[in-house]
Amino acid sequence: MARQILITSALPNANGPIHLGHMLEQIQTDIWARFQRMRGHQALYVCADDTHGTATMIRAEQEGIQPETLVEQMRALHVADSEGFLIAHDNYHSTHSPENKHFSELIFQRLQQAGLIFTQEVEQLYDSEKALFLADRFVIGGCPKCGAEGQYGDNCEVCGATYAATELRDPRSIYSGVEPELRASEHFFFDLSKYTNFLRSWTHSGTVQPEVANKLSEWLEDGLKAWDISRDAPYFGFTIPNAEDKYFYVWMDAPIGYMASFKNLCDGVGQDSIDFDAFWQAGSPCEVHHFIGKDIVNFHALFWPAVLDGAGFRTPTRIHTHGFVTVDGTKMSKSRGTFILAKTYLDHLNPEYLRYYYATKLSNGVDDLDINLEDFVARVNSDLVGKVVNIASRTAGFLVKRFDGTLHDTIHDAALMQRFTDQVEPLAALFESGEFSRAVREITGLADAANQYIAKHEPWNMIKDASQQDAVQQVCSQGINMFRALMVFLKPILPATAERTEAFLNIPPLQWADAMTPLRDHKINAFKPMLQRIESSAVEAMVAASVQTPEESAAKPESEATPQYIDIDDFNKVALRVARITEAKEVSGADKLLQLTLDVGDHERQVFSGIKQAYATEDLVGRLTVVVANLAPRKMRFGLSEGMVLAAGPGGEDIFLLAPDSGAQPGMAVK
Repeated sequence: MARQILITSALPNANGPIHLGHMLEQIQTDIWARFQRMRGHQALYVCADDTHGTATMIRAEQEGIQPETLVEQMRALHVADSEGFLIAHDNYHSTHSPENKHFSELIFQRLQQAGLIFTQEVEQLYDSEKALFLADRFVIGGCPKCGAEGQYGDNCEVCGATYAATELRDPRSIYSGVEPELRASEHFFFDLSKYTNFLRSWTHSGTVQPEVANKLSEWLEDGLKAWDISRDAPYFGFTIPNAEDKYFYVWMDAPIGYMASFKNLCDGVGQDSIDFDAFWQAGSPCEVHHFIGKDIVNFHALFWPAVLDGAGFRTPTRIHTHGFVTVDGTKMSKSRGTFILAKTYLDHLNPEYLRYYYATKLSNGVDDLDINLEDFVARVNSDLVGKVVNIASRTAGFLVKRFDGTLHDTIHDAALMQRFTDQVEPLAALFESGEFSRAVREITGLADAANQYIAKHEPWNMIKDASQQDAVQQVCSQGINMFRALMVFLKPILPATAERTEAFLNIPPLQWADAMTPLRDHKINAFKPMLQRIESSAVEAMVAASVQTPEESAAKPESEATPQYIDIDDFNKVALRVARITEAKEVSGADKLLQLTLDVGDHERQVFSGIKQAYATEDLVGRLTVVVANLAPRKMRFGLSEGMVLAAGPGGEDIFLLAPDSGAQPGMAVK
């Protein structure tokens, strides 16, 4: 039975261009949406720009234009980048739209009527020179915990502490540099705490991944607080009804942008085609799927479902959360040229290369994904050019030259062809669950089998024997059919190559079920090269074009200028101490954690460490390790963790602690 599915990815911010980290999410979402369409489902993919907030207002002021002009210019750039990467949005809208204003006001009014909105006076930091209240990220100063300078007003990047901006030492506005003053203002709050029990159930009902549910449980156990949904003028956004100089906080109207973009799509194609209410009414059998990064999971999996339920709308069917992108094992860096913008990539390389490489890495978990540039080149050249496309290039020429491009009406090796057919549903299950990397491994395994088949029969030698002509046609025809099946499976990942395949094979657009039935007695066209090998020089040119000087980085908006390095003085603040494990216990409800008691020389402390897969508890007692001794304690769902145990290795079962006792003593400093 055909499903009706609304699919979204997180809204790119209107303050800057899209980079490869953003593009991971859109590619992941697009692959999943294209797969659903190939299965015959109605899969509608909408997105929009996230436009509101003080940062947008300030940047527009700096550029001497109106905020509305800025967000429309940026939206056009974002759309061009998405189209360049073959992202098939059904609609790409803006949160600064009539539809978003309508639903923001409607939801607010319904929440008010349900008794879920209240007002309360709050104290905020205020920039008297710019005449505006400052969000936490727009205040910098000294960390109140470790004293590190230049930290933002919500958390310290040196010791990891979280705090209120009002706790910063010597705070300064990032806009004017003045010391902000405390001012009181009345704000609107959504009473999120009333949804604690609802969210405990909702987050463990299969709507989020297990590891995400466990993280959300920490917030729920700590106790949900009322959510401030308003901001004071001046602010770029929508005013709150019947409130003077009050605006909806950007995180109130941003997720509503999903509904607004979908409504804009519905109105554009007509209600007879797509019914907005059928998707968003409470209890709808239609599906709503959000694809997001793990940094915004609290907004999407706590605030958003509570707001929707409180306003009488349906909650999401599933939230698909992914990790961050690193390049060559580290954060993207402007000075090293690895902070790569989508447009810069497109200036140098084929978008399908990155689509494929991301697919080889993506799972249904939230682990970070690394772009290793050497591996990127090798994987694309080996898998796509050397294995998949090679099947068609090795066989099509014989069919066109000797058999007028006509495929044989029989299958030469039925058992081998059945291997491809047998993978139709297992591969569909992997795509459905988001296990793209496992799907790609299975697909490349089939490509290996196809190439081995062709190499075994050597049609280039058989063609020389007049008595082997029919066999040549059969072998090459099977090669083409195996290539066609592979392209069915790869079409969600490689849509442009799939189009070229359809033209080459002289067939209608490929559907998932087509892999079940090979072509027989069918005429194909002459083969033309579909993908070229990546030259390392192209990657090097892309990296070179991405390098920015410190001055250029500093000129970028705050949202793009995330610090990438620490200096030696910062590193020297990390206190590493030898510790002896005196007790190790399993943690109930945790798949990876062990609770360790550590003797650090002059005291004992408790640390939770994710090494359960590598060590049994009885093997750890008495063992030495190294601990980050001055890491701020972190309250977890399972208890207080008072430090961090250092280990090496790729993870899983391959994690290695310090070797058994070699003369080191607990409390000894590590240099």
